[in-house]
Amino acid sequence: MSLYFVTGTDTDAGKTLISAGLLARARTQGLTTRGIKPVASGSTRTARGLRNRDALLLQRYSAPAVDYTEVNPVTLEPAVAPHLAAREAGMTLEASSLIAHIRRLQASPRQFGLVEGAGGWRVPLNRQEDLSAIARALELPVILVIGLRLGCINHARLSAEAIRADGLRLAGWVGNHIDPDYAEIEDTQTMLAHHLDAPCLGQVPWIDAAETHGPEVAARHLRLPGEAH
Repeated sequence: MSLYFVTGTDTDAGKTLISAGLLARARTQGLTTRGIKPVASGSTRTARGLRNRDALLLQRYSAPAVDYTEVNPVTLEPAVAPHLAAREAGMTLEASSLIAHIRRLQASPRQFGLVEGAGGWRVPLNRQEDLSAIARALELPVILVIGLRLGCINHARLSAEAIRADGLRLAGWVGNHIDPDYAEIEDTQTMLAHHLDAPCLGQVPWIDAAETHGPEVAARHLRLPGEAH
């Protein structure tokens, strides 16, 4: 299975939209897909237990169909950073258990899979570990989602430097237009292409959050790692 780790320049960079869009893109090419959200905070109580909106979207674009717990093994209710949400729930997050979950899934591989992080590259799981420890342990190539807005060039360059400093390959980046009022899109994209030294996997225009087919719209502006322009 081609498995990638998806991180963002910050919270609300649009990781889930882009992850689902890449899964949708893979499905149009006839590939089997799997989305994984190891830890999700900001979840809602339902008759079937806690459910996270982002994880449900990854489940929707995983084919053949998968159980929710396969996508999201740790679901937390408070809409705060994962380590804080876990503390409020009376639990401690550990990278080892999340890594073991993903390794079990790798025993039944899909042709294209994504592990979506939370927030940016240095988001903590606990006092000693960051969520990026999963990518390091599994040696996953990384896709960086850049929320196009003021300050994103600095955030993107620092994130790319941290990813490489951790010994991982930046497989590509996506520019996601999250601010409809941001006017410097073209210049920003040019600067990102100059500085990141990694393939651009797409420039996704602003998509209204109410758009129910957002991932399909995004997919039209994306390509998979290794896919020709």
